[in-house]
Amino acid sequence: MQADRGPLFRHGLRTRLLAGSVLAAWAMSSAALAQTQARPTPPPADGLPPDAVYIEADQATRQGDVISATGERDRVYARFQSHSLRGRAVTYDVGQGIGTADGEVELTDPDGNVIHASHLELDSDLKAGVAVDLATRLANGYSLMAATAVRRSENVNELNYALFTPCPICDAEGNPKEPSISIQAEKVVQDEELRAILYRNAVFKVGGVPVFWTPFFAHPDPTVDRASGFLIPIINYDQGRGVSIETPYLQVVSPSEDWLISPQFNTGVAPFLNLQWRRRFSNGTIVARTGYTYARSFGDFDLDGDGSAESNVDFGDETSRSYILSWGRFDPDGPWRWGFTAERTSDKTLFDRYDVIDPYQDNGLYYGDQRRLISQLYAERQTARSYLSVAAFSFQSLRVARFNDVTPALNVFENDGSLPLVAPLIEARWEPQSAVLGGRLRLRGSAVSLTRDDYVGSPVLRPEVVPTGSILGLPGVDSRRVTAQFEWRRSLTSAAGIRYEPFVDGRVDVYSVADLPPVLGLADETITRERATLGLDVSYPLIRRLGDGADLIVEPLGQISLSSTPDLDARIPVEDSETLELDESSLFRIDRFPGYDLLEGGLRMTAGVRTTVRWDATRSASLFVGRSMRDEDQPAFATQIPDDPTKLYDPSGLAARTSDWVVQGSFKPSDRIRGWGHATIDGSGNIRRAEAALDGRWGRRNLATLSYIVDRSDPLQLDNRIDLVNPAGPRLASANRNYEFVQLAGQQFLYGNWGVTVAGIADLERDLITRSEVGVLFDDDCFRVEVGYRRDNTRVRPTGPSDGVYVRLNLATFGGSGYGSNGLR
Repeated sequence: MQADRGPLFRHGLRTRLLAGSVLAAWAMSSAALAQTQARPTPPPADGLPPDAVYIEADQATRQGDVISATGERDRVYARFQSHSLRGRAVTYDVGQGIGTADGEVELTDPDGNVIHASHLELDSDLKAGVAVDLATRLANGYSLMAATAVRRSENVNELNYALFTPCPICDAEGNPKEPSISIQAEKVVQDEELRAILYRNAVFKVGGVPVFWTPFFAHPDPTVDRASGFLIPIINYDQGRGVSIETPYLQVVSPSEDWLISPQFNTGVAPFLNLQWRRRFSNGTIVARTGYTYARSFGDFDLDGDGSAESNVDFGDETSRSYILSWGRFDPDGPWRWGFTAERTSDKTLFDRYDVIDPYQDNGLYYGDQRRLISQLYAERQTARSYLSVAAFSFQSLRVARFNDVTPALNVFENDGSLPLVAPLIEARWEPQSAVLGGRLRLRGSAVSLTRDDYVGSPVLRPEVVPTGSILGLPGVDSRRVTAQFEWRRSLTSAAGIRYEPFVDGRVDVYSVADLPPVLGLADETITRERATLGLDVSYPLIRRLGDGADLIVEPLGQISLSSTPDLDARIPVEDSETLELDESSLFRIDRFPGYDLLEGGLRMTAGVRTTVRWDATRSASLFVGRSMRDEDQPAFATQIPDDPTKLYDPSGLAARTSDWVVQGSFKPSDRIRGWGHATIDGSGNIRRAEAALDGRWGRRNLATLSYIVDRSDPLQLDNRIDLVNPAGPRLASANRNYEFVQLAGQQFLYGNWGVTVAGIADLERDLITRSEVGVLFDDDCFRVEVGYRRDNTRVRPTGPSDGVYVRLNLATFGGSGYGSNGLR
């Protein structure tokens, strides 16, 4: 029957008590103490007037002021204010303003959270109420149970003998199971005025086993989007530091500012303090990380001079050791935006000794490569048709320049004075909105100034200007460059589907070079060079349907270009064109060298073919093969072999009339397997460089990644690499040394939620496993813990080969080990 929507139910069975219980559950679920939970979107209104109640019941009666509804076959169903309520018996006392529900009570709130109870009672103004045998499953999957829930006032909710868990409490068949993680408390009080949740006699359980008890525990309630508190600690063991425990604590200053205080306590060495400050402004963000300790250095060191390295030895005087890693980005209204990075450390090996988390990041306009820190200031202006950037930056290198075979503690690092100060670096481009001669015109400009303190020879200086004698006392070469360039392209497609793209390119460079070696008798030079290019790109994509939704695409590609002879003046330092990655995307460029210092010219022809097979939306494979030819050799692209400066070699693969072959492919036979590979092969069929990777997934959570990389560009072997000044000394770390690595990472579940994890990097050139990990894993989608053994054999690590134990912990509610994102609003 449908009840009369009259005054009898105007006060209604509104249930703020249970809403308060839900808030308590939300509060417990936010016990990550620092993380924000997004609330589900409320369902649409049920169409009832605000004070109306809709009831379906087997029987409804009224005796005086008491209205009763009961259900014998089906429970009573009531809907009001976007809530729905079910129970065996529902009553409402109009005189006292008290509503009750008994027997299999089930309440669903507007957010989709479902609450169960054997009895609930509310007063009309919602300032008091009781729920008995409370059990709720929230929309986010968390569960809350309590013997009683009492709303004592408008701001205070109390739960007695409560249990909270973010984990499933039933298995796949619906049978009860012990949750992996739970919090059980004698009493839980939510004070909405204080915006806090208070616990008494709280017990934390893992797998039903009590692991921690506290007589009092408190954290902010869910109305606080982000809150101060401890994050998951980081625990491991290292031979250099001993047992190490890092305990991050997040201190929230405001919704847009916080501090992360993370001291690291070590049994073998002095503590190390990590700090992070973050602040979001109306149009930007600043993040600053720093670390500090006052201690001696530690690690392997040959104290006795007998060639045997001692482990975990402190040496040197105690001193302050620190680092700073900070960045900022600001994007105000309008076309301009700007930012900065500030990255420096007091010790070349500080990050390695104290295992600082993720110190090498890409946060600015320009990136420092691995083991090089970059400090920069930049500004950008971008519109639909133009771009301008102005930047200045400097580097600090943490790379090893010379390895010591006795102990890594005596490694010699790259000299910061050999790296340039770049100030300024200006890049600009502009395109007119309308077509020019039916095509696209693009204008570019660039300018840079580089200053070096210390002398650097090859490959920055060309072999012709590298002195053969002593280099002591030589200053670093300074250079300045201004470049202007235009490019015009137009796309045309014939009736047969052949795509033609003619292009014209012109470029002018002006260099000013100072402090050249005196071998040429020159100190300061101004050098001007020009190049003009005319060319044509042609492609002819062909497609054939293979049936059942599969198709084959074959696309021949070709390019012919004619340029004026480039002026590769030996006095121009090669600062921005040292590293060339010849691949499918770069093979057809006008300038295949990155940067501006090296450029190509003459008559060139480039050809390739790209073949793609697609079986369906999830399965495909592709292969590209291409090569370039020129009318004459370019010996200026060759440079000195670092191990034998009397000989030259071609690290780019472009110096000969025919370039290296470029082979590149990918395949995806299913949505669980994918792979790709890339290789450059010289004219003799020898692989110069190659890289490949394979990812696979099987089952629900099993996965593995295998990758391989090799570089054979250096014609001399590693064992021949010596110090030319001190041939009896330790081997040099050549910037272009040959290498060959295999990397593996994966996890396999063996029984239920138990599995194993493995990870490792093998140096095939040195026949050594440089890093390896093996661990035991438990993961039930709520609680993940890894405990394992790791070994580090990297020669950069100052403490030498290191064995240790690691623990990684991730909880569905409390977050994971390490620095969490804890995003600012």
